[in-house]
Amino acid sequence: MKPRTSSKSDRLDIRITPEARRLLQEAARERHTTISQFVLESALNSASTLLAERSRLGLNAKQWEAFMAALDAPPRRHARMERLLNEPTILD
Repeated sequence: MKPRTSSKSDRLDIRITPEARRLLQEAARERHTTISQFVLESALNSASTLLAERSRLGLNAKQWEAFMAALDAPPRRHARMERLLNEPTILD
């Protein structure tokens, strides 16, 4: 995932060990990029994955069938909703 804005205005400073820096340098070199760009892309990918997991729905086969049946079922009537949609509003 790439940053959405073209201008960079914020800065993130972190302290790392020399060993961590060497590891990041080597990985960045493999990707033909800078350490900063490598760390940024890696962090954004990790953040996107983490946040996507929160919105992912995990169902077993039985639960999936019940979910699909509920989606395929005809809508239920709701008297209060029908009244709300059919009554004139202050905007009418």
